[in-house]
Amino acid sequence: MSRARSHLRAALFLAAVSPCGATTRTAARRELSARPAPLKPGMEYQDAVRTLNTLQTNANYLEQVKRQQDDPQTKLEAMKLYLARSGLQVEDLDRLNIIHITGTKGKGSTCAFTERILRSYGLKTGFFRSPGSSPHLVQVRERIRINGQPISPELFTKHFWRLYHRLEETKDSKSCVSMPAYFRFLTLMAFHVFLQEKVDLAVVEVGIGGAYDCTNIIRKPVVCGVSSLGIDHTSLLGDTVEEIAWQKGGIFKHGVPAFTVPQLDGPLAVLKERAEQVSCPLYLCPPLEALEEGGPPLTLGLEGEHQRSNAALALQLARCWLQQKDHQGIRELEASRPSLLQRLQRLPLAPVFQPTSHMRLALRDTEWLGRSQVLRRGHLTWYLDGAHTSSSMQACVRWFRQALLLGERRGSGPEVRVLLFNSTGDRDPEALLKLLQPCQFDYAAFCPNLTEVSSTDNADDGTEARVGRCAQWTKALALKLNCLALLLTSFVIADQQNFTVTLDQVLLRCLEHQQHWNHLDEKQASPGLWSTPSPEPGGPASLRLAPCPTHTRSTGSLVFSCISHALQWITQGRDPVFQPPSPPQGLLAHPVAGSGASILREAAAIHVLVTGSLHLVGGVLKLLEPSLSQ
Repeated sequence: MSRARSHLRAALFLAAVSPCGATTRTAARRELSARPAPLKPGMEYQDAVRTLNTLQTNANYLEQVKRQQDDPQTKLEAMKLYLARSGLQVEDLDRLNIIHITGTKGKGSTCAFTERILRSYGLKTGFFRSPGSSPHLVQVRERIRINGQPISPELFTKHFWRLYHRLEETKDSKSCVSMPAYFRFLTLMAFHVFLQEKVDLAVVEVGIGGAYDCTNIIRKPVVCGVSSLGIDHTSLLGDTVEEIAWQKGGIFKHGVPAFTVPQLDGPLAVLKERAEQVSCPLYLCPPLEALEEGGPPLTLGLEGEHQRSNAALALQLARCWLQQKDHQGIRELEASRPSLLQRLQRLPLAPVFQPTSHMRLALRDTEWLGRSQVLRRGHLTWYLDGAHTSSSMQACVRWFRQALLLGERRGSGPEVRVLLFNSTGDRDPEALLKLLQPCQFDYAAFCPNLTEVSSTDNADDGTEARVGRCAQWTKALALKLNCLALLLTSFVIADQQNFTVTLDQVLLRCLEHQQHWNHLDEKQASPGLWSTPSPEPGGPASLRLAPCPTHTRSTGSLVFSCISHALQWITQGRDPVFQPPSPPQGLLAHPVAGSGASILREAAAIHVLVTGSLHLVGGVLKLLEPSLSQ
C-alpha cells in the first residue's frame, strides 16, 4: 500500500476526488451499482432502462454463474420456464430461422458480416448481441437490431414493459425470484421482438460458452457457426482450449449444418467429437483466399487481417442459410469447386464458391463499431478496438501498427502516439499491456470507464462504463491526496465478494495499470530496444513513423478520473467534434501533463489507440460521436 500511495503522489492527483468526502463516495457507489426499480415505474424509455438495470450487473451475473456450475443444466431449464411464462414455447423459436454463432474471438464480427450479407438479399433481419458476450457501446438498444439498426426507443419501451408485466403476472408465489437476470431478460425480449416484428431470420450470438448459455434453448437453428477459439472466461468454461471447445460445441444440433474456422488440433478434435455425438454435419471453412480465386479480391468493411477468417465463416453461414431455405439468391452462386486441401483436413471442407455481387458489396459495407474502427478528425486519428484478451490484443496491435505504416504523413512536424487503456473484470492487465509495448507510445493514459453525464435522468447504461459520474475538481492537491487515502482505506476493508464496482476500486485499478506500464517501460528502456522489432508483413524493420521525441524511451503516463478528462488532455481542443467546456482546474499541473500538452498542441498528427475494454471504447465513442446517443 505504501508503494500505491507513492504513485498517487506522482500521478493520481489527476483522478477525480470530491470535496464532499464520505457522502460523495457513498453516492459514487450508488451510481455504479444497479439502481432500485421505481415503486410505480412509468412507461417511458428511461424508466424501462432503469428497471432493466436493476435485474443484474455483468459482474454479478458472472458470479452467479460460477455459483451454479454444479448443475448447469438447471439454468437451461429455468430459461425454458421463463420463456413459457413470457407466453412462448421453445417450438415458437423455430419460426425465427436462426443462425446461432459462438466462439471466443470474432463471433460478433462474424454475426455482423452474416447479417449484412443476408440483408443485402432483401431479407428482413434480426440480430441479437447477447450481454454475456460483450458490453453494448452506448445504448442497450444496440443489442436488439432489425435490419442492422438498433430498435427504436419506442419499440424497446413497448416490448420491455409488455414482457416485464407478463413475467410479473405469472410469477410463482412460492418463489422469491420473479424476474430473470439481465442477460436472460434481454434474450427473452429479443425473441419476442423478432417474432412480433416478423423478421425473416435472426442472427443470434451466444453469450458465454454455448452448451449452457441462455440462448441455447434454441432447438432448430438453420445453421450454426464457431469462430476462432481461445482462452477466456476460464472460471466458467475451463482452463484449456479443449475444455472451452467442449462448451462451444454444445450449440450443435442433430442434422443442423455447422461451420468452423481453422483451429488448433486439440480443440478441433473436440468440436468434431461433439458434432458426431449429435449427428451434426460439421465443416471447416476454407480460407478467404480460396473464395477469391478467379475473381477480384474481397474488400472488408472491418479492418485487420484477423477479419478475413470471420468473413470466410460468414460467407459459409450465409450461403448455407440461403441453400437451406431455398432462397432464390442461391441460384446466383456458381457451382462449388472441389478443393485440393480436402484430403489434408480433419473435417470435410466447406464448399469453395465465387461470392456473388450481393455478398461482395455486403462485406464491403459491414460496420461494427468499436472493432478495428478508425476515426479521422483533422490532426487526430482515433483507433478504437475493444480487445480484452491476449489473442485479441495481439490482433489489435498488428492492425494498429499496420495502419500506421499505411497511413499518410501529415506535414513535417512530429507525430505523437497515445495509448488510452483500461481493463476490467478478471482480465490480466499486465499481459495486455506487455503486448502493447512494441507500439512505442509517447504517452500512456489510464482512466476508469466513466463518462461525464450532465443529467441524472440519462440512465441508459447500468454498467460501470456509463452510470458513474466524475467527481468535481475543486480542491487543492493536498486535499485530493487526503481523500484518495480515504478511498484506499475503503478499498481495503471492502467485502471482496461484493462485485459491485465502486469509484475507489476503479481508480485504484487504473493506478495498478499505470504501475504495470511504468514497470514494463523501465524494463524495456534500452538503447537497442527498438532496433529489431517484430516485422510486419510487407513492412520495414522499424515502425516509427516520425523522429522519436526526446522522451520516447520512457513513455509519459497519466491517470485521469474519467474518459472526458482524458480526452480533453489528449485532444487539446484540436478535435473538431469533441469540444467540451473549459478543462477542469489543475488538468495540466502535473509536469508530464503540462509538457505533453505542449507537444500535443504542436504535433502534425496524433494517433490515439483506445483499447483494453469495450466499455472504454463505448465511452469514448459516446463523446466523439454524440449522435450515437440519440
